[in-house]
Amino acid sequence: MNTHRVWHLMDETERRKWQNPEAILKEIGLKTGMTMMDLGCGGGFFTLPAARLVGAAGKVYGVDINGDYIEQIQHKASAEGLKNLVLKTGAAEETRLCLACADMVFLGIVLHDFQDPARVLKNAREMLKPEGKLANLDWKKKGTSFGPPVSVRLDEDTASKLIESAGFKVESVKDSGPDHYLIVAHLLAG
Repeated sequence: MNTHRVWHLMDETERRKWQNPEAILKEIGLKTGMTMMDLGCGGGFFTLPAARLVGAAGKVYGVDINGDYIEQIQHKASAEGLKNLVLKTGAAEETRLCLACADMVFLGIVLHDFQDPARVLKNAREMLKPEGKLANLDWKKKGTSFGPPVSVRLDEDTASKLIESAGFKVESVKDSGPDHYLIVAHLLAG
């Protein structure tokens, strides 16, 4: 585990004080019946709310390089009776779970963590349906009392350019609370 990812280990209740996963997922347009990919899903802070939101008619795929996180999500999903999750341990750079099957690919505070973000975005593009969307939630490039070092964070402009260079058109860039931003993009035609 990267040392700057230690903040991910905080209690979910503590994290919910500064981030509401359900509100963010609804804001990006996730709805009942959709298929979502959560790349770099960690312990499921967004994965499990997404599974509840898409319901039995939808599906959520979660991928993380840390197998312990995947086991945590499986345990929580089983305890809740959620059966619409497909979980995989692996690097997002090496993982393509389907071709053109996802309505949404979600990157929840992880784009800066990937060894090869351009490759992750290429895989995301290939997993999205033609009308699908990519959502990137990440840290603003400023000092905060927790989170990764400022030196590894991507500012909104850098992240937008990286996303666009992977074949997406950025639709919007918004603040998501005082410390994060949210980029929503769709596939370029052709």
